[in-house]
Amino acid sequence: MTFLTKGGLIEKIAPKTYRATAKGINLRSQRPNGVTLQDLRALEGWEEAWHPVEREGESQPPDVSAEATTPAEALDAALKTMNADVKSRLMEAILGQSPEFFEKLVLDVLVAMGYGGSRADAAKHLGKTGDEGVDGRINQDPLGLDQIFVQAKRYAVDRPIDRKTIQAFVGSMTGQGVTKGIFITTSSFNENAKEFVQRGSQTKVVLIGGDELLNLMLARHIGVRVQQQVEVLDIDQNYFSEGDE
Repeated sequence: MTFLTKGGLIEKIAPKTYRATAKGINLRSQRPNGVTLQDLRALEGWEEAWHPVEREGESQPPDVSAEATTPAEALDAALKTMNADVKSRLMEAILGQSPEFFEKLVLDVLVAMGYGGSRADAAKHLGKTGDEGVDGRINQDPLGLDQIFVQAKRYAVDRPIDRKTIQAFVGSMTGQGVTKGIFITTSSFNENAKEFVQRGSQTKVVLIGGDELLNLMLARHIGVRVQQQVEVLDIDQNYFSEGDE
């Protein structure tokens, strides 16, 4: 959004709200396959937009030009951009599935993190507890010495989980004598819900929102696959140093 704004292709009309400018609409029609960073750098006034006149007592913004960026920094920035795009499309794919699919997805994430032993063992507990506010149980360790209650909510990203929902989950845990729980959602948690969890003394509940869930899925390759691997090489200084014998 910052790059498009700097290029004059969009303009901010309200908090978190933008609209395309005539310049942006015209460029988009000329680039049906998408606008690239190279297209932006070719825009008149692009470089000047990143280097406004420095006022007395103010520091200049970071230089984001290609000349000031090392290859490693450019690669890191590209990877972050690509991962952000994958996460956006991954969330869209998750929200397009059923709640039952999301519960199984959550199970895959937890098993990949080391909970529940095998997926087959962990799946036996999923969705079969019959307890209000609980989607399933999962073993904290492969031997099942301690169990964790799991709640999975596939909500729209603009529908945060409130305190009442967390209270119901904790109440179910207490009723079953379970002291540990994991609440995972595709959305987020409001401040009241977070404060309620932080104040809990008898129970321990971990809240995992949509962004953190996506990061866990990317880190453990759940719902994604490796499309391309890049080998980054650097000079081996030991090879060029004469060793003492």
